[in-house]
Amino acid sequence: ATSTALLSSNPTPKFSAFNPSPSHSTIVPSSFNGLRNCKPLVSRVPRSVSSRVSHSKSSRSFVVRASSEVPLVGNKAPDFEAEAVFDQEFIKVKLSEYIGKKYVILFFYPLDFTFVCPTEITAFSDRYEEFQKVNTEILGVSVDSVFSHLAWVQTDRKSGGLGDLNYPLISDVTKSISKSYNVLIPDQGIALRGLFIIDKEGVIQHSTINNLAIGRSVDETLRTLQALQYV
Repeated sequence: ATSTALLSSNPTPKFSAFNPSPSHSTIVPSSFNGLRNCKPLVSRVPRSVSSRVSHSKSSRSFVVRASSEVPLVGNKAPDFEAEAVFDQEFIKVKLSEYIGKKYVILFFYPLDFTFVCPTEITAFSDRYEEFQKVNTEILGVSVDSVFSHLAWVQTDRKSGGLGDLNYPLISDVTKSISKSYNVLIPDQGIALRGLFIIDKEGVIQHSTINNLAIGRSVDETLRTLQALQYV
């Protein structure tokens, strides 16, 4: 039970980066500095997850009781409309516009300019055509501003940036999207690495949620998507 407390597909909803403009500031939580220094991170168990530790002479146990709320998988994906950066321009993205047209890979990452992020974000972009062939759009989300997103895509990969991406990066500065998908860490104000596969009817068919320092596999995402479409 302990190993899945923070990696479950339905964490409890109880619920910066570089900034090119002096008029906009982004505060990076001190608890997130581990990513900047490439050190392991462990997020706290959400407050709404109750735990009990019992001690005895012979053994020590740790019990985590999961939330009784309905999981997102199998239900309609929470709709949202937000600003995003695509092709080095600011655009509006609305999830419901894809309903009836495309499958959607919606993934969250903690912050721009962090050490694990570029690898998986650019990997999804490099293999974007494979997702296009199976009628699927990719959307990346973090709590950073569109100005931070723009600065990151305008930074060369060799310098720690993303370069041009083939899909939008969405700004969730209000944290409302992260909250609605149950991936927000309230005391840090950033999102766990959640990934959701949404079908053409707008139903979430798959989700995975990793801790902050653990990236995701494009191969496994594509395999799961193809399996879903086959079924």
